[in-house]
Amino acid sequence: MKRNIFEAEHEQLRESAREFLARECAPNVEKWEAAGQVDREAYVKAGDAGLLGFNIPEEFGGGGVADDFRFNAVVVEEFARFGSAAPGLSLQNDVLVPYFLHLANDEQRKRWMPGMATGETILAVAMTEPGAGSDLAGIKTSAKLDGDHYILNGNKTFISAGINSDLVVVVCRTNPDPAAGHKAFSLLVVERDMEGFERGRKLDKMGLKAADTAELHFNNVRVPRENLLGEEGKGFYHLMQNLPSERLSIAVGAIAGARAVYEETLQYVKDRKAFGKPIGTFQHNRFVVAEMSTELDIAEQYIDRCLQAVVDGELSATDAAKAKWWCTELAKRVIDQCVQLHGGYGYMNEYRVARAYTDTRIQTIFGGTTEIMKDLIGRDLGL
Repeated sequence: MKRNIFEAEHEQLRESAREFLARECAPNVEKWEAAGQVDREAYVKAGDAGLLGFNIPEEFGGGGVADDFRFNAVVVEEFARFGSAAPGLSLQNDVLVPYFLHLANDEQRKRWMPGMATGETILAVAMTEPGAGSDLAGIKTSAKLDGDHYILNGNKTFISAGINSDLVVVVCRTNPDPAAGHKAFSLLVVERDMEGFERGRKLDKMGLKAADTAELHFNNVRVPRENLLGEEGKGFYHLMQNLPSERLSIAVGAIAGARAVYEETLQYVKDRKAFGKPIGTFQHNRFVVAEMSTELDIAEQYIDRCLQAVVDGELSATDAAKAKWWCTELAKRVIDQCVQLHGGYGYMNEYRVARAYTDTRIQTIFGGTTEIMKDLIGRDLGL
């Protein structure tokens, strides 16, 4: 089904993304996957290509299109379709930059945003802890005010860009009173070379091999008060404000990646023969392919409606939760079916479908699990 959500300028950015991926990423996939991280230089080249910072004000070197999430979606879609090792631009553009756009004061913007726009400053957010995942209220990392500094202590895990990052937005407890509830948390920006900030293990994941996911440790890190992002005690609420766009970004990538694998599989079942005819012509396989085509089209139309809602300022947390859980679960199911249709070849890592099987599995977990999404929707229904 034809999509009408994108305009000419979005398609221009799409072409730039495709050229960047072919030129800068495709030749480096094996190297980056073996290293367990993407070269920092790739972020700078992405900045040069206009794929970073388009949502940052022009005065700080950005493109000044902060209100049009369709640009974000184009980049997410093309990187998901590429499906191999590449810099984590969605983490930068869709998750972290909005925190700074909405929360940073003038001094912080001048200090940090130019590097974000060029790709010289790589960002991360540290929420999850060994004992606190979906339940953010269980966070134990603490920051105690001491004069002009916060003294930060704690441990984080599963942190995307944990090795490459220059600035880490750390979710921490600034009020030790148990009765403070959600008002106990704040966001502190920790810089790369701060004393007491240590990178832990680069985690060995089942998929996304080139994405540097790490443990982070904070041992009496002295964080200046001017590195407080937003208001003290409002950290939880700041996080909630940005989650809808983050979850929509995950949904966009899930469907784009699943469609790319589906298209390759469609060609495979046309070419692969068994018992003297293409395997796609067997009724069961034909029905499976027809179902995938239908479900992807329907999901894509909901995604496009959500994108329009962002542009119109109408996207709700519930709408985004619906998109996130449905699209990631659909992607998981579609790719599983594509593996089955490939037979033994679907289990071989030389085939994109095998790599996609492990790469996409995390999508139903990060950004809020499927179960959490359903719970949010149920609560919104008054249940």
